Amino acid sequence: MLMPHLLSRLFCIFCALLTLSGCGERVANTHAEGQILVMGDSLLAWNRASSRAISDVMEKHLEVEVTDRSVIGARMIYRLPISGAAGLSIPKQLPKRMRWDWVVLNGGGNDLWLGCGCTACRRKMDRLTSEDGSSGAIPDLVNQLRSRGAKVIYTGYLRSPGRGSPIEYCKDEGEELDRRAARMAQLDDGVFFLSLADLVPHGDRSFHGLDMIHPSIKGSHAIGTRIADLIKIEADAAQAD
Repeated sequence: MLMPHLLSRLFCIFCALLTLSGCGERVANTHAEGQILVMGDSLLAWNRASSRAISDVMEKHLEVEVTDRSVIGARMIYRLPISGAAGLSIPKQLPKRMRWDWVVLNGGGNDLWLGCGCTACRRKMDRLTSEDGSSGAIPDLVNQLRSRGAKVIYTGYLRSPGRGSPIEYCKDEGEELDRRAARMAQLDDGVFFLSLADLVPHGDRSFHGLDMIHPSIKGSHAIGTRIADLIKIEADAAQAD
């Protein structure tokens, strides 16, 4: 199991170098009606430098302001205070004294990959979320967001196309995290789980960047479109009621 741990250490160094440039954008001084917050890790933050991250795609589709606080390398469970406050702790990405209509959230992948190398991760998984989705770091954050009146979309992770990806061995952990997140969403009508398990066709490398971990521009566009479509559907249903 040397290779997973070596890859994890290399990615830690990579994230440390990118943290300063990968910090989420500042929150606008005014809060427009319909404003959306994005929180999470590099799945959401990737391609921001070219203004083609998932949040950029959402803004174009929804025509509302989207504040993106996601940070490359961020974790759900992160104890270091200074770098955590800078965004490496996903819960600390939440701006204070702000209300949001929607929060798009992801996280947990770095906890499993960097925290336990996607091996012997049962304890870490249970700390992220219980089997029934009712407790743990992810449900706790979701409940905090819901207490502020926001509807929450928890987004799953891209799957490997089956070749050339250093995270192929994390497949089982990804599937289990999805199952628990889906159960969490079933407990609250204001929480939605968006699976990405069917997004990448087997053998299709075009949804991933060169590292075969993070989304390509095409991948970010596809994910952002799915999220925007879900928000539109729910908004239309609310108006119909």
